[in-house]
Amino acid sequence: MFEQAGRRTQVMGILNVTEDSFSDGGRYIDFDKAIEHAFALRDAGADLIDVGGESTRPGAVRVPEEIEHARVIPVVEELSRAGIVTSVDTMRASVASAAVAAGASLINDVSGGQADPDMLQAMADAQVPVCLMHWQTDRFGDASGAHHREHVIADVRTHLLSLVDAATRAGIDQSRICLDPGLGFAKTADNNWSLLRHLDEIQDLGFPLLIGASRKRFLTELGGDRDAATAAVTAIVAHQGVWAVRVHDVAGSAMAVQVAERIRSGGRSN
Repeated sequence: MFEQAGRRTQVMGILNVTEDSFSDGGRYIDFDKAIEHAFALRDAGADLIDVGGESTRPGAVRVPEEIEHARVIPVVEELSRAGIVTSVDTMRASVASAAVAAGASLINDVSGGQADPDMLQAMADAQVPVCLMHWQTDRFGDASGAHHREHVIADVRTHLLSLVDAATRAGIDQSRICLDPGLGFAKTADNNWSLLRHLDEIQDLGFPLLIGASRKRFLTELGGDRDAATAAVTAIVAHQGVWAVRVHDVAGSAMAVQVAERIRSGGRSN
């Protein structure tokens, strides 16, 4: 999944089967609407669909485990049956394991395997690619938390490497790990812009990167359409060769990836 040689940046479409996500909470909580939206994301150019059953917006309250299961697993199962590649966006080991059994191809844990003491072992047992995100906070489930004021690049690099170390000690092969610098999670707007400006220093860690800037609050300071700002970020990071972008507006980012690829290839269609 993470082989980059000759491959363009992948577009990961966001499917929130939640009531309270910051951008589209409640719109796809219904099973049929969730499936319909997933097909629309695929048709718009999504390479995989990231299915999540609980919100991590600032102030969000974690949902009970059984509710997350009920929201996520039937959707992953139906999409997998239809041949759509899925990932599961969860901080719970039981949900991750059940989603992989239902057909999910990647476990995307915004806590980096830290919110659930059983998660890293579940990842190791699942034998699928995993994404570990930077999020240093006092309370998982609340994206506000403690803000980084200085040295954000060094802090993120150090913490991501600690997550990789914990993952490999749990038996997860490094070839199955990608990293996410965690834009918008316990970070100031300046932190987020700094991470994007110095993304090469995160890439230097040697792991595929997933970038999730979509509709994040720090983009609002630009004014205008946050999807347009997201597409601009996609074009920039795709030109830098990140593995994937996680977005709500798939069509805009899919086009941005095409633009970046034409620039990288000198105008040639790959």
